[in-house]
Formats: sequence, structure tokens, C-alpha cells
Amino acid sequence: MIKKAVIPAAGFGSRFLPATKAQPKEMLPIIDKPTIQYVIEEAAQSGIEQILIITGKGKQSIENHFDRSFELEQELIRTGKKKQYDEILEISNMAEIFYTRQKELNGLGDAIRYAKHFVNDEPFVVMLGDTIIKSKTPCARQLIDVYSKYQKTIVGVEKVLPENVSLYGIIDPVHLAENVYEIKGLIEKPERDVAPSNLAIAGRYILTPDIFDYLEKTPPSKNNEIQLTDALELLKADQGILAALFDGKRYDIGNKLGYLKTEIEYAIDREDFGFEFREYLKEFVKSL
Repeated sequence: MIKKAVIPAAGFGSRFLPATKAQPKEMLPIIDKPTIQYVIEEAAQSGIEQILIITGKGKQSIENHFDRSFELEQELIRTGKKKQYDEILEISNMAEIFYTRQKELNGLGDAIRYAKHFVNDEPFVVMLGDTIIKSKTPCARQLIDVYSKYQKTIVGVEKVLPENVSLYGIIDPVHLAENVYEIKGLIEKPERDVAPSNLAIAGRYILTPDIFDYLEKTPPSKNNEIQLTDALELLKADQGILAALFDGKRYDIGNKLGYLKTEIEYAIDREDFGFEFREYLKEFVKSL
């Protein structure tokens, strides 16, 4: 059983400046919960017990968020706010969380290299800290179930519209079983007329410790970054890798429009004010 997860969260978040000048993009809230908390919750609900968050300069608020805040807890108790107290306490109890800092922003592959000693020769889940996936069965759990059957590196994929394939890394798939594919190739942001499929890499992976050897062999890209997809290509040639089409919807918080869409869809689903918000949206749309 896979019990460890790695969450890369070291990027600058420059697309959200000036909001991210003094706070990580992973801490931007979806209504009243930071983006990265949704990712941690998915990990915990998938049976993950230990999580390594790879941070960078100026990311201390992530550590503070998942740490205990005794002064706040005591104030909530004193003022009789038990519900808020329980929510705050649960944040620090979801999993055992560790941190390490990526010294230079040299790509996703480089960030994952920092996890070598943490995973300790065990397979592990990689979950991007700015990508939320809403699903009945947690996405990471779905990938873990596929790994349990095949014991191979797994890449989580989703179907995207053909006109959007140029925005994603796309796999060249061979159907293996229901929602499981062998990957013949990985193509970064292909044009629509040359894309081998509409199955896009979606920010969730299960990697084996072998990945670290291939990351060491991976040459830097033209911008001097170590790319995970390049390392996976090397690994694929020796061992083969699989793709799992997960059941769920991915929300990309990496751009402003995606962030706004996520806010709206999560607000609509809220039990406490979702109905009122939907009614507001109906009236607002009429006024356009």
C-alpha cells in the first residue's frame, strides 16, 4: 500500500501577481479554504499518511497553515466557536507533513529529486499543489488501485477537448484495460492535427524509486530545467509506463480564468450558501 505523497509547491506564481508577491499561489483560497488544502485532503482520503511538500522562498505560510495555532484554538474555545475549532484542529491532523526547500527553481523533475530520501525506496504519489480534482473516489486513490494491479509507474490523465490539446502534455496511448493505457509516447503541447489523442496529463502521478536514477540521467531542457516528462520518457523505454483515466473533474488553479471558474463551481456546490449564489448568478446573467 502506498503511504507517501510528494507535493511540489515551489513556483513563484507569477501569473497571479501582485496577489502572490507575499503569499504562495497554493495558498490562494477557493472560497474559504486554501488550494493546497484540497490537495492534502485528497491525499489523506486516499490513505496517504506522510506528505512531503517541496517549497521555496516565501512559502512559510504553507507551513504555518498546517501547523497548530494554540492561540487561535484557545480563542475559538473561549468564544464558543466549536465548529471552527474542530475545523482548525483537523487541518493539522490530516497527515504527517514534512517540508524541504527547492534551492533553485529548475523544473518539476528537479523538485522531485528532493524527495529521494523521504520516499525511502517506496512507490509514492506526486500531486501538483495548484491542481484540484473533484471526484467521488479521490483521484490519488484511483491511481493507487491501478498501481496495485500493475506495479508500474502511473500517469493520471483526463480527456480534454480536441481544440485544447495544445495546452497540455498529451499521451500516445495503447488501450490495455478499462480506463488504463500503455503509453507509447509523451508529447508536450502538440498542435491539434498532430496530437495522438486527447488524453492530457493531469497533475497526478505514481512513481517508483527508479525515477530518481532517470532524473539524474535527464539532461536539462533549453531553459536549464529538469523536466519530469523527459525522465519518464527515459524510464518508459526500459520499463514501460501506464496511464490511468481517472473519474473526476480537474480544476487548474494555475491561471486566472481557471481560478475564477473553480471559485464559481465550488460556490454553487456549497450547502450553506450555494442556492443563494445560484440565484444571484441567474439574475446577474440576465443583466448582461
